[in-house]
Amino acid sequence: MKNFLSILGIATLMVIVSCKDKNDPIVTPPPTDDVVKLTGNLTTRTLTADKKYLLEGQVFVRDGQTLTIEPGTVIFGDKRTRATLIIDKGGRIVANGTVDKPIVFTSSQAEGIRDRGDWGGLVILGRANCNQPDPAIEGITPAVTFGTLNSTQFDNESSGSLKYVRVEFGGIELTPNNETNSITLGGVGRGTEMEYCMVSFGGDDGFEWFGGTVNGKYLVSFCTWDDDFDVDFGWSGNVQHGLAVRYPGFADQSQSNGFECDNGPNDNDVQPYTTGVFSNITVLGPIKTGTSTGNANYAHAIDLRRRTAVSIFNSVFTGFPRGLRFNQASVTAQYQGGTGVLANNILVGTANATTFNAGSGVTVADVEAYWKSANTVIDGPASDATHQGVGINPEWFFGTRLADQYPSNPNFVVTSGDAATGAAFTNPKFSEPNRAGFFNAVTHRGAFAGNDWTNGWAEFNPVNTKY
Repeated sequence: MKNFLSILGIATLMVIVSCKDKNDPIVTPPPTDDVVKLTGNLTTRTLTADKKYLLEGQVFVRDGQTLTIEPGTVIFGDKRTRATLIIDKGGRIVANGTVDKPIVFTSSQAEGIRDRGDWGGLVILGRANCNQPDPAIEGITPAVTFGTLNSTQFDNESSGSLKYVRVEFGGIELTPNNETNSITLGGVGRGTEMEYCMVSFGGDDGFEWFGGTVNGKYLVSFCTWDDDFDVDFGWSGNVQHGLAVRYPGFADQSQSNGFECDNGPNDNDVQPYTTGVFSNITVLGPIKTGTSTGNANYAHAIDLRRRTAVSIFNSVFTGFPRGLRFNQASVTAQYQGGTGVLANNILVGTANATTFNAGSGVTVADVEAYWKSANTVIDGPASDATHQGVGINPEWFFGTRLADQYPSNPNFVVTSGDAATGAAFTNPKFSEPNRAGFFNAVTHRGAFAGNDWTNGWAEFNPVNTKY
């Protein structure tokens, strides 16, 4: 079980947003007459912005049913019943907000006391290709499975659409040691649209892809507990433009990473391999400068595990105590053989950091040689000047502040520095089937250039937002 600690300034209600014990008393806001409760199995229906909705317990959209949500709608997750919204195989969610009217899934707790793991989050399941037989999402009862083992039959399937959607304070422990993520995608097909989605203050991972082929653009993971971008079970989709900002005071006892990329629950040679492609990601870890520290459970900016072959291009990583790890000899083979590719990325070191790390059967020299063959290393210790030279504004490390001091709408525009240029989309990966035409051939590395695509719809101070 993760130990949650919350520090509350009672007199001022200034919250240092960290983690609290799951056995803490539950405080719920006063009941209101205009809240519509959602329970059990939902039939096809539309949620309208003129009402507020409360998820209670595990709420399902089953095969053949569609849940449509209007722009500007707010849906609360009940803490007492560990509310979770599950889109089952064959079900659909159509949640298309707008830049000025995002759709918000958030905690039912009152403003000022919301915290990670207040409810279960959003789970979307499909039947697209996976490398495991009938995998199930942990903690969901009765069990729901997803994916189709080593078959492309459902790879173009649509589970609906998410646009301009925020999921806040998800990731509750449903059963002992079984937590959901803020957004969980199990076997979801590429017919599903996913753009401008933000997860914040999650009790486990931010985004997790278990197999499937679904793509995504413009994704934000903010102040989550475990990993920001977690892929597994043969996911083969694409993601471009993503941001992760971490809080230094808490991390998972199993180790927290920016990227955690796996292929299966063990090192067996199961296919399809996890071969998804990321480009233009900015990961800001918990360590801003050479003198700052983070929770001892923070681990790697990128942790590549057990035969994974994810590719990452044109991205920027900083602020983690360790940079890149090849966790198994099978990982080294995937990257030295070209099945996975890391290229045109920037890694900024930190004080006392192990820039490169190696697991069983791997040498640090091999990891370092691979990275330096096609990527940039800026040796630490990091400083404000170092980050400015890369194109990172030191003010973006606002996860180090009190929650009341988080900017609601920070400015992520980049106009200069190493990240302002240097992107390349010539690698053969970008021309593979189901990748060609997806990626915008931008010139910058990292998530941003002259356009801040979080502006208007994202919220970086949801603890105190009134809904």
